[in-house]
Amino acid sequence: MTAGKHIVLDDILREAVDRSASDTHIMAFRKPIFRIDGVLVESERFEEIDPQKFQDTMFANLSDVQEQFLRTERELGYVHHLETGHRFRVNLFWERGHLAFAARLVPVIIPTMDEIDLPPIVRSFTKLDQGLILITGQTGHGKSTTLAAMVNAINKERSLNIITFEDPIEFVMQPVKSIIRQRELGSDITSMKDSLKYVVRHDPDVIVVGEMRDPETIGTTITLAETGHLVFSTLHTFDAPQTIHRILDSFPSEQQTQIRLQLAMTLRGIISQRLVKRAAGGRIAARELLINTPAVSNLIRENKIEQIATQLQTGNTHGMTTMDQCLRSLYEKAEITKEEALAHMLSPKDLERGKSQ
Repeated sequence: MTAGKHIVLDDILREAVDRSASDTHIMAFRKPIFRIDGVLVESERFEEIDPQKFQDTMFANLSDVQEQFLRTERELGYVHHLETGHRFRVNLFWERGHLAFAARLVPVIIPTMDEIDLPPIVRSFTKLDQGLILITGQTGHGKSTTLAAMVNAINKERSLNIITFEDPIEFVMQPVKSIIRQRELGSDITSMKDSLKYVVRHDPDVIVVGEMRDPETIGTTITLAETGHLVFSTLHTFDAPQTIHRILDSFPSEQQTQIRLQLAMTLRGIISQRLVKRAAGGRIAARELLINTPAVSNLIRENKIEQIATQLQTGNTHGMTTMDQCLRSLYEKAEITKEEALAHMLSPKDLERGKSQ
């Protein structure tokens, strides 16, 4: 590709697929950049991006509604399809006056829970009839994949009505035993929080909220779990205690007591995960697991969130594990190197101590 030609977006994304890149970044005056096994790598195949040509190319591929949304809101999320069947979750945004592009490759096939090494206690979450399950972690660390694997397990094993609210839809699910209705912000619904208020009219058994982004959505999501539904959602938080703090801090102080009581009653578990470098190449998920035992529920109710860390450390019999314990286990199994474990542990000194025990 030369600077004088129109940018062919699909060519760039096909290279991303060929190189097994998880993410693709396009920005003005830079060559396309791929994230491969967590590392950013600049493409040698393409020239630096001409900002005006890139903007013209992107606007030519957007609908009038999408273009207007991008110009008004200054950001747009949607799914881009390749003729090969590969799908990308795309975010367009403005950066220093120029249009920029970030895309995440969405696997065509939804992995099973076993394929992404979800522990047995997580499988028990898919057997529940009601309650709130939260999957947390930083952007790009596999929350959507874990969520899709769990929901698709329900789809394959149980006859339920599953309704999802996503921005945008990433994994397209085909009904097996369940009914699945996937609703996308922008095309199917205009407001996440407003649509959630009416979802009970659709006779749902399982409700999936792609992300809890604001107090209204958080409050409604917790209430849906309280009223007898099995609810899954995600948050961009580091660990279980931070997740609970984030939820509570989203509300004014006068509402926090009520939210604590609701959360103590409805929460079933929190899966906090991050992808770390596998010793043999690629990445593997390290996960912290919190189970809402009576002791944990009581700590939430009494606003003793800091003490939940102790419950995590001592709750192995209930299926709980801390991030440090998981990283230590991955190191002991030679799945990750010592350096990688130490880089992510909160208490690195415990690595050798745990190995000797």
